[in-house]
Amino acid sequence: MPEMPRPTFPASPDPIRWWGRVTPDRVALVDRARDQRFTYGELDRLVESWRALLVAHGVGAGDRVATLAGNRAAQVALLYACGRMRAALVPLNWRLAAPELSRIVGNARPALVISESRFRALAESAGVVATGARWIEMADDSDAPASFASRVLLPPDARVDADDAALILYTSGSTGAPKGAVLPHRQLFYNAVATTTAWELGAQDIAPVSTPFFHTGGWNVFATPLWQRGGRVVLFDQFDPAGYLAGIAEEGCTVALTIPTQLVMLLESPAWGGEIPSLRCFISGGAPCPVSLMERVRAAGYGMKEGFGLTECGPNCFSMPLDEAPRRPGSVGWPVPFLEMRLARADGSEAEADQAGELLLRGPQMFSAYFDDPVRTDEAVTSDGWLRTGDLAVRDADGAYRICGRRKEMFISGGENVYPGEVESVLIEHPSVAEVAVIGVGDAKWGEVGRAFVVVRRGAAVVPDELLRWGRARLAAYKVPKGVTVLSELPRLGSGKVDRGALVALASSATGGEG
Repeated sequence: MPEMPRPTFPASPDPIRWWGRVTPDRVALVDRARDQRFTYGELDRLVESWRALLVAHGVGAGDRVATLAGNRAAQVALLYACGRMRAALVPLNWRLAAPELSRIVGNARPALVISESRFRALAESAGVVATGARWIEMADDSDAPASFASRVLLPPDARVDADDAALILYTSGSTGAPKGAVLPHRQLFYNAVATTTAWELGAQDIAPVSTPFFHTGGWNVFATPLWQRGGRVVLFDQFDPAGYLAGIAEEGCTVALTIPTQLVMLLESPAWGGEIPSLRCFISGGAPCPVSLMERVRAAGYGMKEGFGLTECGPNCFSMPLDEAPRRPGSVGWPVPFLEMRLARADGSEAEADQAGELLLRGPQMFSAYFDDPVRTDEAVTSDGWLRTGDLAVRDADGAYRICGRRKEMFISGGENVYPGEVESVLIEHPSVAEVAVIGVGDAKWGEVGRAFVVVRRGAAVVPDELLRWGRARLAAYKVPKGVTVLSELPRLGSGKVDRGALVALASSATGGEG
């Protein structure tokens, strides 16, 4: 039997190109910070102008183009411009310190770095130019390339292999070098189809994007799925509760993604309470969402459900019908189309219903590899293609899933497994607690015990002994933390997730505010 050819798309799998020809006057993108609106036809032409610049600078198949910029139309145009020539976009994290950014650029080895002027000092401190990458600066007042080569003859769109890299996103961690997750065109396409199918999204939907484009949430929760269906995306360059609420109301947004911290900020904002008739639901992701928080959103008349995903797969991995979500607190629902799941015990055997196991994922919406890092790729993906997420989950008898927390965050107290996520979900329900993180710390008697780090709700106070009594009334004794530290804010990684390594360091020298 002759060998089958590798899968290819007939051309770049580019919905901007298709919708730009079929419905060129339909609005595809709104940039709130710059008060700009782009139809699909206009966005397609913007993509072509950036493609001309890339061609003029010698970018070709397999090259990488890095950006150091906020959420703006030029970033979107560059993603699709790279796709039309089999190059990959590498959005750089402008929140990083210069040494961190330097390591990422050194690993990615981009042919070009395209930046906003506001990040030039950071780039110079990180030695970006010294890496040999050519530097191009975006105009502050225009999303078109300042040096558009109008006489460049553009070749036809490239035939794209399904596994060609579309994006390389660097994931942060509390230890070790960042990993560049290679997201192929296959992943973006299947995530878009699975998301719009399972989440019932279509051309009529409008979604805000406030998550930075150096995270998968900025691109792949709503943006690339909605563009696949001809929908509309509203960009916010930063998250401001009042501005966000005003923006989603004025733009007629139908669905909105937030992380739990943002939900807290929205609910405590004086602007909360105004009607947004167009909005069907909020979806929370990035961290477990407290049940009480979701109930407050529902009480305001909006649908509310929780999602789960990661850069390496999806990122939209589960689906829950809106009318089912209130009846299943803590559940993220059922797998989206195309995605296989299994839960593995420590010995690798399959976990039974209602038994915690590590969540393993497999399907076409999975990443290709960590860029130039086969060792860590092999650590993450089994020989038969399962992604080890590192997340612990429980599957109900009817197949719905609940996320318990990270496997590496689990600690053992007196011989019993303690999952911080379970403890946090109880402590966050205390009326004075805005945010909480629990870690295991060494203990001479029990081996490890829990310590809770708490951020207090505005206008409230947390008494450590009272919070521990709250926990003892709702949890087994071995799960209840033995101490509480009150912080003004939780330390976070560049991804926005809690930096538990920093909390471990704090715990070793904690003074004051303790119980």
